[in-house]
This record gives sequence, structure tokens and C-alpha cells, in this order.
Amino acid sequence: MAKTHIAADILRYLDSVAQAGQEAVSAENITSQIGQKRPTVNRYLRALVIRGAVKKLGTGPATRYMAHTHVAQTRPTQTILSTLGPTWSTLALQLRAELAAPIGTRTPVSYQRHFVDGYLPNQSALLPPDLADSLYALGRSQGQQPASTYARKVLEQLLIDLSWHSSRLEGNQKSLLDTKELFARGRALGDDLDATMLLNHKEAIEFMVDAVPEYGITPAVVRNIQSLLMQGLLENPDSMGAIRTTVVNITNSVYLPTQVPSLLEEMLGIVIEKSRQIKNPVESAFFLWIHIAYLQPFEDGNKRTSRLCANLPLMLSNCAPLSFLDVDAADYAIAVTGVYERLDVRMAVELFAWTYRRSIDKYKVILESMGLPDPFRARYRESLGEAVRQVVQEGARADQACAALSLPAQDEAAFLALLRRELQSLEPFNCARYRLSIRKTESWIGKGRPL
Repeated sequence: MAKTHIAADILRYLDSVAQAGQEAVSAENITSQIGQKRPTVNRYLRALVIRGAVKKLGTGPATRYMAHTHVAQTRPTQTILSTLGPTWSTLALQLRAELAAPIGTRTPVSYQRHFVDGYLPNQSALLPPDLADSLYALGRSQGQQPASTYARKVLEQLLIDLSWHSSRLEGNQKSLLDTKELFARGRALGDDLDATMLLNHKEAIEFMVDAVPEYGITPAVVRNIQSLLMQGLLENPDSMGAIRTTVVNITNSVYLPTQVPSLLEEMLGIVIEKSRQIKNPVESAFFLWIHIAYLQPFEDGNKRTSRLCANLPLMLSNCAPLSFLDVDAADYAIAVTGVYERLDVRMAVELFAWTYRRSIDKYKVILESMGLPDPFRARYRESLGEAVRQVVQEGARADQACAALSLPAQDEAAFLALLRRELQSLEPFNCARYRLSIRKTESWIGKGRPL
């Protein structure tokens, strides 16, 4: 049995277990069923849990595993990605079939502002209320914490996940490994368009994490996200962050967005204001994702802007971020086409719920792997950030930065040791957590990390 099929074999077996009515099984049971060695099975199970394809229940000898989704039994599998996807409802499949009709047979439609105007925050709903409530309960952090706390904790992984999956939906050809290596080295002369797109995503996400606690959800934040996403990718630099004045056409769709700049600006403001009023952050995330893509307010980059903006209410409420993990490009395209041409969110709802559950599970595992918060680090979180900035931005030595904080004498040695560890692990791809620019961080690292 080829090792490239081990993950698929595990998923097939867990799917058959679910179909037989059994909830979860042990790793030992899985090992005996697929005929592999236990360490190999354990390794693949860990990867599947992190990716959200498998759910882990319990700990120690009582650990059990179950599949999150049913895996197609008859389709040959080359990768985990090809076996995953929502289990579409009958209504969603009906919509998909209708939108598969030749484009010449579909009726052209224009922007319908009543889709926004008729939505009353906390009275209307795009997501079924029970679904929005359950996703919020699953994704929210416990306790009172500053906005973006959750996103900061998983920032290193979030930068890679959201950048890669969002870019992949735009046809980006870089692999996940390429993305990790790209983020480790930063920008360079000769970067191609795919590299630029990924690095733009990274910088836009870092901006969001910093901007949300300070500004919340505003037109300026949304427009800055678009400008960061599109830097170096537009012929006209004046169009970055600007409301478009040009005609846009949607590929493979009969939808024609409004071409009136004043209406575009007005409707973007209405969309953002209504999203701010929605109490459930998951409903607000879905609302922003759908309506920014539907409005098409910018010359380019509207869909990728909508995906990142969906994270704004989640960050503001300290919910698990949404990375659009493993979403199939064809599924995504048909889901948004349903909104464009029919104002029908059926497929979009099912796709959103499926991928957000995967994000919730993945980042929950990452948080659990970090263990309990360090009380000392928590107590000196702000002081640590200030000291790091003093060293990197101002050129202070670590001991000088520590002394300037006037810490209690009994904590000075422990704080200095913590500061030095943080500085040693500081990289351009994780500097946003200390409100440092990538350029400053790269410059400091290039000088040999002077401490």
C-alpha cells in the first residue's frame, strides 16, 4: 500500500465507521484496519487533526478519532484535499445545476441594492440563526481579552494559511512549502506575481491584526486592506484603496456590478456600518464576505478583499479566524455566482460553515499545543512588547531596555531572559505581534541581532 494513500485510507475507514453509526474509534483500531504500523498511523492522524479532517476526542488511552466529513468512497485519491468538501444539501445541488447552464441561456442581472437595504441587523439573517450561534459558540475565546488576541496567538500559522488558501483561490501556483520559504526570506528583487500576491496577503493580515483593536471595522480599514493586497499588481497605482471609476466584468457570469462611483462608495459605507451593528460576529463575517464581493467596489482584488474582511468581526470578538481552508476553487466560484446572479446564499452558507468549522478546529489544536498561558509572560506582556521595540527600533541593548522599565528587582533577571528568548525567535514573518515593521525587523536581523 503506497504511503501517499495512507491519509485517504484513514479517512475512508473513519467515514465507513460513521456510516455504520459508530461515533469514534481508537488509533489501534485504525492501525489494524488499514494495515500500517502504529507510529505511521499516529503521524498521519496528528496531521489530519491539525488540518481539520479528523476530530480527536479524549486523551491518553481513551483517545478516539472521528471524521468531520464523509469521504467519497469511489473516487481515487491523490491528496487529502481532493477528498474533502461540504456535503451539499439538495437545494444547494439544485442551485449548482441551474448555474451550470450555458452562460448564453442565463438572464443578465445588475446590482440590486435592496439586498443590502432590506437587511436589518439582528432582525434579518443570511446564515440560519442556529448555525451562526453554534459556530460562534465553537469559535469564540473564553474570558475577556483585547481584540485580536486570538489572531495574535495563532498569527504565524494564520499568515501562512489565509495567505496561501486565499491566493490559491485566485489561481496562485505557489505551493504551501513555497509560501513558507517565501515568508521566511521576505521580499526580493525579481519576485514574480504569485510571490507578490502572497506577500501582499501577509502584510494585509498583519495590518488587520494591528488595526482592528485600534480602529475596528471602518471604510478606511477595508480600503487599506485592498491597497495592501494589490500593491505592485495594478497598472494604475492611484486605484489602490480607491473606489473604482472603471467598468468591471465578472468572468463566467451574467452579473454586471454597478458602475456608478458615488453609489459604490455609498453602498460600501452601508455594508460596513450594518456589519458593525450585527451582534453575532460569525453572521457579520458572512455578511461582509458576501456583500463586498457582490458590490465589487474596487478596480480589482474584490474577492480577496472580501475574504480578509470576513475576519474583521471575528478578530474584533476574539473568535477563531477564517482561513478558507481547503476550499475548492470551483465550489467557491459557483457559490459566489449564486449570490451574484440569484441573490441566493445557499451554497455560500454551506461552504462557509464547512470551512469555518475546519478553521475553528485547526486553531483550537494550535492553541492547545501551546499549553497554559505563562503567568509571568501574561503579567509583563505590554512591557515585553515595549522592550522588544526599544531593541529593534531604537538600537538599545536588551539590558538597557530592561532597566528602562523599572521592573521589581526580583523579576529583572527572569524578564531579561524572556526578552532575549523573544528577540532570538523574532523574524520578519512574526514581527507584527510587536507592532514592528518588516523592514525594521529585517534591518535589525541583518545587523546580526544585536542584543
